[in-house]
Amino acid sequence: MGNQLTTSAEALRLFFNDDVYLVNTKEYLPAQTPLPEVKTGIPVVFKYLGKNKKNILILVNDEENDVSTEKGRELLRNIVKSLQLTANDFALLNYSAYKNVAFEDLNDFFSCHLVLIFGVMPSHLGLREHTQHMIHMKGKTQVVFSGNLNLLADDQGGKKALWGSLKQILL
Repeated sequence: MGNQLTTSAEALRLFFNDDVYLVNTKEYLPAQTPLPEVKTGIPVVFKYLGKNKKNILILVNDEENDVSTEKGRELLRNIVKSLQLTANDFALLNYSAYKNVAFEDLNDFFSCHLVLIFGVMPSHLGLREHTQHMIHMKGKTQVVFSGNLNLLADDQGGKKALWGSLKQILL
């Protein structure tokens, strides 16, 4: 038998005769559903700092800086130090580059035991509203929502409330 490879359109029509429809899925999804590229199985490649050895995700949201302003970064350094963590222990991700990624996708990718979230609304992650600075459980994952690091640095009440919750975190 000779070569069985063909590019003939007439021959291929004998094998492939079903109609194919291209649909813009964004038009058919409810407004709060994450974009389909996350849910269709196409892997998202996250660019993050740290090694995530303790499965701790620190999520920040800053459109202008890699992490935050100097004031916000100093606050984050103090938070990390208070939890006795090093860069090997956690993954630090700026959510501004991944705005359509849901909490489940992040939790699955980073295998989180703890997620500290600064400046990202629960609704952006596909979650119901949560009280800021409080520990919430999502399955076996501890989650703490707080304000944007730069703004939180000047909010004494917010920092005090956050510190109260950080002391209760189980690592």
